[in-house]
Amino acid sequence: MKPVSSNNKKSTRDIILETIKASHQAKVEELAEVANVSPVTVRHHLNSLQAEGLIEASSVRRKVGRPYYVYGLSEKGEELFPKRYVRLTSRLLEELKAVLPQATVDQVFKGVVENVVSEHRTYFEGLPFERRLDYLVDLLKEEGFLAQWEKTKEGYVLTEYNCPYYSIGQEHVEICTFDKELILNVLDRPIEQHSCMLEGADCCQFTFTSKSA
Repeated sequence: MKPVSSNNKKSTRDIILETIKASHQAKVEELAEVANVSPVTVRHHLNSLQAEGLIEASSVRRKVGRPYYVYGLSEKGEELFPKRYVRLTSRLLEELKAVLPQATVDQVFKGVVENVVSEHRTYFEGLPFERRLDYLVDLLKEEGFLAQWEKTKEGYVLTEYNCPYYSIGQEHVEICTFDKELILNVLDRPIEQHSCMLEGADCCQFTFTSKSA
């Protein structure tokens, strides 16, 4: 199991929570490896997180040997990850779509992305590609996404493990273009989406190369 992020400034507690979020369930040994701490230290954090009601433990039985425990986020734990949607947002979108042509609504969403990108452009332009990817992951995190990239033989894969707009996106599919447009603008190259949480997948996954088309 790989760490969710290479950010060394994160606390062990945050690494544990993000790893559980990314993998849905995790064992003590897996969490210890990712956080680079001992299983004893992991158990200490897990006990605290359970006491706070942020995680839940499930017993897994096997044919031989004693059962072991896996840990997942509770409903309260899921709420730690930003969900920046409210009923008002849905109502505003309904009103926009009622009075504006769809092409104009789409342009509004693109304008939002362009504004976000313009605020950050001077920081990521000119960076080597993989450092730009790191910046993109941090930027997505600011917007409420838990994301990770990895290099493959074919190119690169970017995985988003949560969608902060999942609830509102079920009624307004336009919201699903936000992260894709953000990725396209920051990386400045074609991407291909292979899965989407709004379509029932466990994650949103994109592939691309380091070279422009």
